[in-house]
Amino acid sequence: MEDLISEFIAMKKYALVGATDNKQKFGYKILMSLKNRGYEVYPVNPRLPEIEGLKCYKALADIPVKVDVVNIVVPSEVTEKVVEECKKLGLLNVWMQPGASSEKAVEYCNKNGIRLVHDACVMVH
Repeated sequence: MEDLISEFIAMKKYALVGATDNKQKFGYKILMSLKNRGYEVYPVNPRLPEIEGLKCYKALADIPVKVDVVNIVVPSEVTEKVVEECKKLGLLNVWMQPGASSEKAVEYCNKNGIRLVHDACVMVH
């Protein structure tokens, strides 16, 4: 998985599903970490218009560019729906943050040609 992590880290356009303006949550910390490290980040949260000056998108389908990596930081049962959306949109690089993955979501990715990093935090790489 280290090779895949290195490959994902080298990519520059990230969607962050579960981005939030709550500074205590990982959805905020990850967003700021990626932004501060020079990544082009597209926050996804249907309830927020923007976070720290970045336009927030209601869904992955609303992002105007094709992102390289979909980073997911939501509860595992939500992740299961997000990976199905990724497949439909042809977004085949998924990074599930610790706590976001489930056996069902991982299995879906493996069966549907989605390259997956999980149980590793993007902020430590």
